[in-house]
Amino acid sequence: LKFIKKTNGKFTILIVGGSQGANIFNKNLKNFILKISKNNSIRIVHQTNDANISTIKDFYSKNNIDNKIFSFNRNFGDILKQADLCITRAGASTLAELSVINIPFIAIPLPTSKDNHQFENANFYRNNNCCWIIEEKCFEDEIEKLLNDILNDKREYLEKKENLKKLNYKNTWNN
Repeated sequence: LKFIKKTNGKFTILIVGGSQGANIFNKNLKNFILKISKNNSIRIVHQTNDANISTIKDFYSKNNIDNKIFSFNRNFGDILKQADLCITRAGASTLAELSVINIPFIAIPLPTSKDNHQFENANFYRNNNCCWIIEEKCFEDEIEKLLNDILNDKREYLEKKENLKKLNYKNTWNN
């Protein structure tokens, strides 16, 4: 990935539910995004399944939230480069990609993942102070406050971004 500076000036939140979409993101998250958009200049880039694209796009557009909605994209790296923050499940590949390009994330591990591996994936990054974790059962109670905290005081966000850089400094992928 070649790193580029964003030029739109808006804080861009990438929502990654996989090409199958994550119902919790498709149904519940957009209402919290609407609330935080009232006081913050944000852009939403939301991955969902094909069946939900028009509904989600219409919701964001009707509410004047700058957005890009997609399902599968062969150039996912170009999508990642747009993001300041990611809200995601906690698959190992996604977290590794976010980590290596220093995008702090809020992980919502799939509670039914075998051996709770998604929680363990995210917990590695939390233990290195690189991300936040919200358990799915607490999602609706915690996501709005966390997003507002991140948007209104960037110190913790910037600390996590810096910790991701440190975590990946000696990463052989960069060599």
